[in-house]
Amino acid sequence: MARSDDILDRLLTLHPKIIDLSLDRMHRILEALDHPEDKLPAVIHVAGTNGKGSVIAYLRAMLEAAGKRVHVYTSPHLVRFHERIRLAGPNGSDLIDEKRLVDLLEECETANGREPITYFEITTAAALLAFAREPADYLLLEVGLGGRLDATNVVDAPALTVITSVDIDHQQYLGETIDDIAMEKAGILKPDVACILAPQRDDARAVIEDIASAKGSPLIIAGQEWQAFEQHGRLVYQDQGGLLDLPMPRLPGHHQVDNAGTAIAALRCLEPEGLTEEHIEAGLSSVEWAARLQRLGPGRLHSLVPEGAEIWLDGGHNAAAGRVVAIAMAELEERVPKRLVLICGMLNTKDAGTFLGAFQGLAECVYTVRIPGETNAINAEDLAETASKAGLQAVPMPDLRTALGACVRDHLEAPRILVCGSLYFAGHVLAEHV
Repeated sequence: MARSDDILDRLLTLHPKIIDLSLDRMHRILEALDHPEDKLPAVIHVAGTNGKGSVIAYLRAMLEAAGKRVHVYTSPHLVRFHERIRLAGPNGSDLIDEKRLVDLLEECETANGREPITYFEITTAAALLAFAREPADYLLLEVGLGGRLDATNVVDAPALTVITSVDIDHQQYLGETIDDIAMEKAGILKPDVACILAPQRDDARAVIEDIASAKGSPLIIAGQEWQAFEQHGRLVYQDQGGLLDLPMPRLPGHHQVDNAGTAIAALRCLEPEGLTEEHIEAGLSSVEWAARLQRLGPGRLHSLVPEGAEIWLDGGHNAAAGRVVAIAMAELEERVPKRLVLICGMLNTKDAGTFLGAFQGLAECVYTVRIPGETNAINAEDLAETASKAGLQAVPMPDLRTALGACVRDHLEAPRILVCGSLYFAGHVLAEHV
């Protein structure tokens, strides 16, 4: 039997010589597949710079608590490609199994022939085919890059759209300014389809409001139609329908109040049959999302650090992510004081200096590592130099395990270790920790 990894490697050879963001290749292959994008369950389409995955995780947890069948599409994966495609089942959604994935990829490969197509486009086509063939109540569909010309933006009439916080990232594809990037994100807006707008910078919100007005897309805006905030250790959500007094989200970090509020606003707009406040509470308490301020439990990497040390993992990689993760680490320091040490690996497409600068005065040291197997990874020496310029004490390391060993050697007290800088690095860490 063919292996999905082998097929995925083969699909990489179809990649266009020049990446031109366009939906032409998607429309071509979807037509060859008899338009699975027209046979989907109710779609909640989610774009944004940061928070997309967390919002989808809350939506999934709340909807499944209410007994709804939910498909989920997210990217990138951390360890195995199968993580990108979750199919609804009787007891919640499960990762797609190997045989089904192989069959879908081969079907899409045949339908495409040898025509140029990106890896994300053809695998998105495979995912849409899977979702069209399995019954479900909802499909949670995460944008891969931008929105307007993203491969997921082929659904003409989603049930709802969501735009999480917009900030600077992927400038080489989306533009250098917030206005440019917000315009691309707003490309998922559809006429007469409501959009939940998470808390935004004023400039990003203004762009999205203009595009929504031109398209006839009703906006449900944070701070206007709804708000979510922490009060006395509880999450308070309020909109025109009333006030909810809820437990704080299970996912750590104050920014998760905004992400959870965005998900609640989406469900209050959709009003799924049978959804109650108890289901929202259950979702907040049970939600899981790997590599987003995740404290690693028992595993192989703990054998490399002293007893009492903590290992945290976060895949955030842009300036805004650096700020929210640093704030979360500072809040944790106030509650449970520990010396903070970073182990960082990043791609050369990211602004490493701005990301790491958020930890100035908070992290005692950063050990830099080149992400294994990534051609665009920054080498450890260059990343250490960037960290030093950002005001951090930095030491390059040959690999993750050596860096963890240095945390033991150089820091007498059991430290709090944050492994950060890239979802690709986070995937490598999780694979090492199993």
